[in-house]
Amino acid sequence: MTLFMSMCLFLYYHYSFPPFYVISSFRQFFLYVLATSKKVITREEWEKKLNDVKIRKEDMNKLVMNFLVTEGYVDAAQKFRMESGTEHIDLTTITDRMAVKKAVQSGNVEDAIEKVNDLNPEILDTNPQLFFHLQQQRLIELIRNGKVEEALEFAQEELAPRGEENQGFLEELERTVALLAFEDVKNSPVGDLLDISQRLKTASEVNAAILTSQNHEKDPKLPSLLRMLLWAQNQLDEKAAYPRITDLFTATLEDPAV
Repeated sequence: MTLFMSMCLFLYYHYSFPPFYVISSFRQFFLYVLATSKKVITREEWEKKLNDVKIRKEDMNKLVMNFLVTEGYVDAAQKFRMESGTEHIDLTTITDRMAVKKAVQSGNVEDAIEKVNDLNPEILDTNPQLFFHLQQQRLIELIRNGKVEEALEFAQEELAPRGEENQGFLEELERTVALLAFEDVKNSPVGDLLDISQRLKTASEVNAAILTSQNHEKDPKLPSLLRMLLWAQNQLDEKAAYPRITDLFTATLEDPAV
């Protein structure tokens, strides 16, 4: 795990700098690899290079806390904060945010909108696309529950005016209302709107907006590090045989094939 975090954090922190610094840092780390074609690097050499990267424990703790807060793991974040001594974070905001997300995921969009406004009315006031998508999801739920007349009335009064102002909104509205035109909706061209994935998509959009309003990053850093690790390994595969991580879960190094 230490080797895995060393490689990931090295890539991440330098990736955050301007391009010229990125190139310089990558060269420091991979120069001996790129200098030759398909060079064989032993485990001892590779581990020495990784161990030369110095990472502070507090930076690793912040990375973990960032993931827990962004993904909404309140209990885990609370325990980790106490054990690691990570700087104080108001975890009540996570609970409120997760309540909004859960409401959307369960189809209770009206309740979700009320909760968002209780948190910060400016979130929806300053994000017309998010508000439209929440209203669109509310329309989908009405159609899902067979409330056809209420759905048509809601679409005409709440969504149609927004569609007149925005062509993209109008196209999404037309596609949503088209759900009423099919008897077998699930197998129709617009049936995906009734999938749970549509609720999850809307919930994620709301979650990101709330995080941004609270000056948090809307996406956790850890997945970006994993993608960067895989990208770096794919690049190095063309130049060298080296101990690589094949199982991200265990983060163990596999000796190079020679």
